[in-house]
Amino acid sequence: MQINLTGHHLDITSPMRDYVSDKFIRLERHFDNVTDVHVILSVEKLRHKAEATLYISGGNVFADSIEADMYAAIDGLIDKLDRQVIKHKEKMTNHHRR
Repeated sequence: MQINLTGHHLDITSPMRDYVSDKFIRLERHFDNVTDVHVILSVEKLRHKAEATLYISGGNVFADSIEADMYAAIDGLIDKLDRQVIKHKEKMTNHHRR
């Protein structure tokens, strides 16, 4: 999985980059077919926003999260993406008996 990390009005530090990559390992546990991830971290006054687009087999998944702390925004983003990836994986499986 290729992670592209972009910051708007924010300098991406190495601990923040490591935190994001560690959190995205959780998504790989649930769904292996994630090819590319584009993460945008931005700050507007007191709002810290994290948004991500996952490029997976069968479509794209987008989520964003706005919090008062950047690390809390990243955690909220990962939770939303995790729910969407599990839902997408469930749609992809064939539940019919043969």
